[in-house]
Amino acid sequence: MTHQASYPQAPYPKNTWYVACTPDEIEDKPLGRTICNEPIVFFRGDEGRVAAVEDFCPHRGAPLSLGFVRDGKLVCGYHGLEMGCNGKCAGMPGQRVRGFPSIRAYPVEERHGFVWLWPGDPDKADPSLIPELHWADSSDWAYGGGLYHVRCEYRLMIDNLMDLTHETYVHASSIGQPEIEEAAPETRVDGDEVITSRHMENIPAPPFWQAALRGCGLADDVPVDRWQICRFTPPSHVHIDVGVAHAGNGGYDAPAEVKASSIVVDFITPETDTSIWYFWGMARNFKPEDAELTAKIREGQGKIFSEDLEMLEAQQRNLLRYPERQLLKLNIDGGGVQARRIIDRLLVEEQEADKEGATA
Repeated sequence: MTHQASYPQAPYPKNTWYVACTPDEIEDKPLGRTICNEPIVFFRGDEGRVAAVEDFCPHRGAPLSLGFVRDGKLVCGYHGLEMGCNGKCAGMPGQRVRGFPSIRAYPVEERHGFVWLWPGDPDKADPSLIPELHWADSSDWAYGGGLYHVRCEYRLMIDNLMDLTHETYVHASSIGQPEIEEAAPETRVDGDEVITSRHMENIPAPPFWQAALRGCGLADDVPVDRWQICRFTPPSHVHIDVGVAHAGNGGYDAPAEVKASSIVVDFITPETDTSIWYFWGMARNFKPEDAELTAKIREGQGKIFSEDLEMLEAQQRNLLRYPERQLLKLNIDGGGVQARRIIDRLLVEEQEADKEGATA
């Protein structure tokens, strides 16, 4: 199978939930953000509930995201038109606007410390389809993360996260080491989930994991067993079980007192066909009360993820420059290839459902 740089007009599913923003981004003002090629404004409406509507004022076309919120209504910053959470005009000083055409309102939910958006058919938006994140709502876990805007197609980031061989080269000073590329990955598909696993035994811990071992009160200068278990779920979520344990104690299954482990959290939300919002973070279940450790890990992880950006954006430019070229597939690409197959199947199913709906 080969990959081509030219993709369908809409290469991402829309009848699904994407992470759109974090609550702090809409804490004191509206947020304008393009998702799946659609300009949307997020704000807190009546009773503080999050809302999302088109970022377009029906009066003169100004972006509503340049306005402000008053009494649960989104007020246009141009002439003061008030917009309700349902996309209907609610008022305007000295004017009669309730007969104005409505703008689109989007299904949106606040859960697990994120704001989730359904950009597709609102009648199909089912909040129960938002993934369960056991670490997000437990006091036994701590989470720290951030957001990057990346100028690359979302599937390139999925490829990156499902094949961690690149760590040896891109992240040589932090989490990379030659033993990664020497350990063959194993990939399997379980329904709509793709799991790629890599286990390394009796190796030195790289700098990031040395620091993590010290954070757990463990020796950092002894051989370790290391694991990376990448899990893709549609539309574009990748969570990775990562960690090290003092060698000879069972690796991934080692008791907690001899290992440092965590979950790398990756939510990849398409902005356009060639750009994404990349929500990254790390959840851990050791010393969850240590805010200083959380901040330190977040800083280190942020630097690691930033190292990917230059490569991915340059890769995207190359693919756009040479759309006729086809890419090779190696055994290390198995996770990304299987994830793309699932995405392709879901796109076909969504397109067929849209056709059926149009003819019904």
